Amino acid sequence: MTEITTEIVQAPVQDPRQPQPKGANTAARPTPLGIYDRPKPAGVSEIEVIAVVLSGIWLLGAAIFFLTSSDDTSTGDGAEGLRFLMTMLAIFMPVAMIWVAATAARASKVMREESQRLQASIDAIRQAYIAQAQGSHMRSEPSVARKLDEIAAAARKTETALATFQSRRDENARRAPAAAAIPVDDQPKLALGTQAADIAPQLSTEDFIRALNFPETAEDETGFTALRRALKDRTAAQLIQAAQDVLTLLSQDGIYMDDLRPDRARPEVWRQFAQGARGRTIAPLGGIRDRSSLALSNARMRQDPIFRDAAHHFLRRFDRTFAEFEKTASDGEISALADTRTARAFMLLGRCAGTFD
Repeated sequence: MTEITTEIVQAPVQDPRQPQPKGANTAARPTPLGIYDRPKPAGVSEIEVIAVVLSGIWLLGAAIFFLTSSDDTSTGDGAEGLRFLMTMLAIFMPVAMIWVAATAARASKVMREESQRLQASIDAIRQAYIAQAQGSHMRSEPSVARKLDEIAAAARKTETALATFQSRRDENARRAPAAAAIPVDDQPKLALGTQAADIAPQLSTEDFIRALNFPETAEDETGFTALRRALKDRTAAQLIQAAQDVLTLLSQDGIYMDDLRPDRARPEVWRQFAQGARGRTIAPLGGIRDRSSLALSNARMRQDPIFRDAAHHFLRRFDRTFAEFEKTASDGEISALADTRTARAFMLLGRCAGTFD
């Protein structure tokens, strides 16, 4: 602000007597502010002239009055002195009042001029500051827009990848219902009430853990294969669908599980959670320390009922599924599951829901 004021005050004043260049646009040229550097030198103004005229008129009238009035010599010395004092007051008191009024008017005029100069300087400073701020904003706007575009592109990429988890099916899976409908003999294979899921091959622990981590990229064929196998299992499919919903909602706030680095908990703590322990006993499971992700998730839990319902549904599905998984899983398999994206989402949302308090 000081630099702007200095530039405005020191702006050169062009002499109007100098010839202007041809074609110069004088209307668009800003008014120089150098004329407001100092007040004009004090001189005899109309206020002083009016005060002198009024004083002269009063003194002339007083002289005529006292010279033409009758002189009473019958009064004593005391009365004579009082009369002289009253005469001086009558003559010079109005003159003094005239000059007091003239001085006040002159001071008021000077204050108005100073106020005008100050207002002009402030307006010029404001315009220069606005111009400078707009210039810096225009320079920074492309970078901000570019960053916003990058964030939006990353979010769309994540949503597209998540949407392909259930849309991709291999050809054998699509032909499975048709093949099952063809009878091989006269005797039916399935008893009454038996469903296709009952005879489906059991999901391996490795595929289950790999599916909970979701495919790394669009070219991760192993991850998509494990995911397709897990989606054929009813319990695993419910957990994967719930995890996919919360991961999509979290990505809308720029929260991605790959960016989180939670503190690892021992398998014994995870087993206590599967067996029903809650509160401080399983507090190490809430190993997410990212403050921004916790703050955004907490705010979303309070303000967005759709996100809150999806989060609680996911926590319930994870609780039930992990309780069954723990019964047959080894410590290494529990540690591998705890490092998946689904488990990290559970740690984050579990802290927001107060599961570890």
